[in-house]
Amino acid sequence: MTKRVISAIVALLIFVPIILKGGWIFNFVAYLVALLGLREFINAKSKKKEVPFFITLMAFIFLSLIILVDVSSASTLFSLDYRVLAGLFIAFLLPVVLYHNQEKYSVTDAFYMLGGVLFLGISMALLIMLRNIDLKIFVFLFTITITTDIFAYLTGMLIGKHKLLTEISPNKTWEGLIGGTIMGVFVSTMFYYTCIDPNFSIWLLIAICTFLSLLGQFGDLMFSAIKRYFGIKDFGSIMPGHGGVLDRLDSIIFVVLGFVFFINIL
Repeated sequence: MTKRVISAIVALLIFVPIILKGGWIFNFVAYLVALLGLREFINAKSKKKEVPFFITLMAFIFLSLIILVDVSSASTLFSLDYRVLAGLFIAFLLPVVLYHNQEKYSVTDAFYMLGGVLFLGISMALLIMLRNIDLKIFVFLFTITITTDIFAYLTGMLIGKHKLLTEISPNKTWEGLIGGTIMGVFVSTMFYYTCIDPNFSIWLLIAICTFLSLLGQFGDLMFSAIKRYFGIKDFGSIMPGHGGVLDRLDSIIFVVLGFVFFINIL
């Protein structure tokens, strides 16, 4: 527990100034975090089957292309060049025929890599875009995820009795889900009204925050399912007591993806 708290404090001391500063420094650090996340995603798969070097190289190249397009944009419109998409499909699907060896590289492997690069690339690009648009909105989204995670953990630890999905995450409970959602919605709603827009519809805001809080917890479970499938406890060990990059970003990735549905409302 002590190691976990110390790691969290160190991470805050490093990343909070970078987030507040924004600009190219934040963009660059977010890009590096995305690369680390992709490495963890590939390493997880390597627990069952080694990913060919060429495929790994293509994954990093296309992730970079997705993220670095309009990286400094302050527009609410995210664009993805069709040439990048076309190249992505060709680069990952064509080797299925060229390797001609299901044990080395199969169609399933190709779509795993395709999905991973698109999923991480688009979500991290959106994260950068949102910081460039408005720091307060960026903090608002993290308020939802951090508050939900903390109180889901505390509620589950103190009063949790009914297991949520034991086959995916044995320690998560329905009480934790409910407690985390209630506090996540309450704190994020108060933040939005205090720091962003006090005239926004309270009921609509509560509905949006509830959706995003639940979606973040679903994201956590989805990444837990991936870890369970590959037989690993954590995606990495970059943060002692917390795991890897994907272990920390699992919730915010889904919250960011969900927020795009409301980006023109909030």
